[in-house]
Amino acid sequence: MAEHLSQSELDYPFKLLEYFNGFRVSKVIFSACELGVFDLLLTSAEPLSAVHVARELSTSQDGMERLLDALVGIEILEVEQRDGTALYSSTDVANLYLAKGSAKSLHDMIIYQSQTIYPLWNNMVDAVREGKNQNEKTFGLPAEEVFQAMYRSEEEMLKFMGLMNSSWVLDGHDIVTAFNLSGFRTIVDLGGCTGALAREMAKAYPSSSVVVFDLPQVVETARKHFAQENDRIDFQAGDFFSGEIPAADLFVLARIIHDWSEEKCELLLKKIHDACPPGGGVLLVEAMLLENRRGPVTAQIFSLNMLVQTEGRERPPSQYTRLLQRSGFGSVQLCRTGKSYDAILATR
Repeated sequence: MAEHLSQSELDYPFKLLEYFNGFRVSKVIFSACELGVFDLLLTSAEPLSAVHVARELSTSQDGMERLLDALVGIEILEVEQRDGTALYSSTDVANLYLAKGSAKSLHDMIIYQSQTIYPLWNNMVDAVREGKNQNEKTFGLPAEEVFQAMYRSEEEMLKFMGLMNSSWVLDGHDIVTAFNLSGFRTIVDLGGCTGALAREMAKAYPSSSVVVFDLPQVVETARKHFAQENDRIDFQAGDFFSGEIPAADLFVLARIIHDWSEEKCELLLKKIHDACPPGGGVLLVEAMLLENRRGPVTAQIFSLNMLVQTEGRERPPSQYTRLLQRSGFGSVQLCRTGKSYDAILATR
């Protein structure tokens, strides 16, 4: 391996050190979001001092100054000096993606990463040793109760739903337009959570009716906290594993298959296949691994997250194709979007 490294890389492991410190960089952003730094700077008419920010957010001046400087260092904030005082302001990226008020805000995703994923990853060594999720060690819940960990309180449910909602801010349009789905007149998003992806689907295909099908408590919370006045989607409560699923031309499973074992995935896909009319289909939305195991690194990291949090995994295209074909689907098409999530369309 050494012959592939430059002399500078051999003399000083810059990339390794960058990786070692990655968790600290993440926690800098997570902490700023939780404290409300980006929201305060967004609403301020002028740059603010660390003293001002600390006072407004009820933190220590010293701690806030260090946090703001670190955010400047990773190019999330800007700083300028006036009369010997450092004044901090947001970048466009921070205003667009990190403040709560933006239409493209990833704030909810970040809070979930900080308060749920981060503690789970503290038990990664045990997850690898044991080959099972770490919900019991982290949250005191039996390992098989995957979604009870996500829905163990309304606060936890809202954090998880916020995560799912944020995901489609970046990837939603690319997913629903990866294939031409205009021929499917009725579309059901199974496990569609807040309806964020379903709304993208309804915008892209205005002639189609779109339904979100999810657990009763999820549907109730979605209607209460995430419903929009101009919604063109409907919500329907149920359990796609144990109960009946609505009739549809196209079923959407977005970030669902990766949560479960192969046996449960095949059970669900066979159920969907039996509910499909001739020409009907299923759209899977997942982060596909490469067949040669060389990436994408995002999908590889996601797969480790499935280990530590659920009973599932990320898969390469061949495994999704095999699952779908064993479930009865014939034609399988794959589309890599170039973003975090890819699309797989299978028809009966």
